[in-house]
Amino acid sequence: MRLRVEFTTEPFDLDRMPPHAEAARDALQGAALDAVDVGPFGNAAEGAGAAVLDAVQQVLSASLEAGATRVSLQVSVVGEDAPAAAEEAP
Repeated sequence: MRLRVEFTTEPFDLDRMPPHAEAARDALQGAALDAVDVGPFGNAAEGAGAAVLDAVQQVLSASLEAGATRVSLQVSVVGEDAPAAAEEAP
């Protein structure tokens, strides 16, 4: 299974990157993922299911330990292994 995770950490600081955001970024970039996109208001990564789930655990641990008060995340199945959408009954 291939997964995509998207997440943000709070509180926001528009003047500089907060320590919890740096910790989350470092955890994500250190993971064995295929694609990583780190941005000022959100981050995303894709990879094999087990690698993404491991990265989520690392991001949560690192960002909360560094002072995050909230981590919002979404995990989606993507690619060829994504389940087909349910067909509507006629």
